[in-house]
Amino acid sequence: MKKGILIIVLSVLLSGLTAYAIVKSAAPTPDAAQQNVYSSDGQTVRTVNLSLSDYPDFTYAAENAVEAVVYVKVTIKSQQQQQYIDPFFRFFFGDEGMGGMGGRERQGSGSGVIIRPDGYIVTNNHVVSGATSIEVTLNNNKTYEATVIGTDPATDVALIKIDATGLPVLQFADSDKLRLGEWVLAIGSPLGEELRSTITAGIVSAKGRSMPSNTREFKIESFIQTDAAVNPGNSGGALVNKEGELVGINTAIVSTTGSYTGYSFAVPSNIVQKVVSDLIDFGSVKRAMLGITGGTIDDRVAKEYKLSVSEGVYVTEVVKGGAADKAGMKSGDVIMAIDGTKIVTMPDLQAKVNNFHPGDHATVEVLRDGKTLTMPVTFSDGNVANGTVGSDGTVTFYGAQLKEVENGVLIVSAGNGKVARAGGEDGFVIRFVNDQKVTKPQDVIDIAKKSKRSIFIEGVDRNGRPGYFGFGKDE
Repeated sequence: MKKGILIIVLSVLLSGLTAYAIVKSAAPTPDAAQQNVYSSDGQTVRTVNLSLSDYPDFTYAAENAVEAVVYVKVTIKSQQQQQYIDPFFRFFFGDEGMGGMGGRERQGSGSGVIIRPDGYIVTNNHVVSGATSIEVTLNNNKTYEATVIGTDPATDVALIKIDATGLPVLQFADSDKLRLGEWVLAIGSPLGEELRSTITAGIVSAKGRSMPSNTREFKIESFIQTDAAVNPGNSGGALVNKEGELVGINTAIVSTTGSYTGYSFAVPSNIVQKVVSDLIDFGSVKRAMLGITGGTIDDRVAKEYKLSVSEGVYVTEVVKGGAADKAGMKSGDVIMAIDGTKIVTMPDLQAKVNNFHPGDHATVEVLRDGKTLTMPVTFSDGNVANGTVGSDGTVTFYGAQLKEVENGVLIVSAGNGKVARAGGEDGFVIRFVNDQKVTKPQDVIDIAKKSKRSIFIEGVDRNGRPGYFGFGKDE
């Protein structure tokens, strides 16, 4: 009798344990969650269990990358009336940081990324532009005075240096390998020193983005767009991947309020790496020139020129004697790829060409009359000859890059030649050359060619004030 009762008890116990095990295996673990998957009509299709291991772990990337991101504080002594600031960049400093009347010292701040253990730090040009002093604070609270090694307004990249060694660094990643939807972290100092070393997460929303701008400055834009939250002070900070590698430098947002509204933009690491390498090696950026003018193909362009493709860069003009001309490119060609990298828009082309130096070789794929042609190209130097037209449409004039605007000819970049040495500055609009009115870069070139001794240029600076400078042709 007792033996029978014992058998019954054991059977009940085993049945209970088996049922518990079945329920336990089916139920989500404490570190898991359930998610219903629905059909388009709203009916539940199935329920899945999601473990915390299904979500990305940013701890390694965050804890390591944050050590190489610095706080940058700048002092600017205004010598002029308030300058015009692109509203997409204004939010990084605010009106107090960017405005002001002549002679007043003002403070601004941003972020930076240590890229070499001997003190080289990359940040944005607009963070340090016009600074009379720069102070860098590391994540360990040590503070150093910094000097500017070089800047590149076209990409909004700047390189500064502090006197220190053995610093933590961020390694560059290949930004071309970023994929849409990939997780990234934004690290910087939003809203100033009180929120130093703030980390936010998001995904890559788009690549190759350009932004509308109210300024007339030439820019090379092929931004990484993310939804990682950035705010004032993040400018110049790091955008890193899950491995803690640098994939971009946070630069701007699109916002009607001056605060983050879901869209942030970063300069890709491949562009940054090339710019800072040039600044270290040469003191300035050595830009390759393809020697074409053109534009992004869309439906309107495709219909107008009866093209069989709806993406790529349509070539409207090829500069005689330029790299594209020597390679055999013609007006009407469509640039589809460079060295195997697909070209969809003009920003794609600008970004890709910007990775090369004058004299570098590449293979360009073009579409002509429905056939794909492969052309070997040797890039030229836009500073070699007056009148050279770059892939961005700017025209070279004594080391400067010119572009037609509504009221004259804009000095997009003064460069390092005679124009810059004579006092020409980025943003200056040329209206007269040797007392003759000019409306396009070729006017400037033609008048200068006819001059026997000197070239006298009149116009207005970026603030609208009259100005002038001159230089001798044979200096």
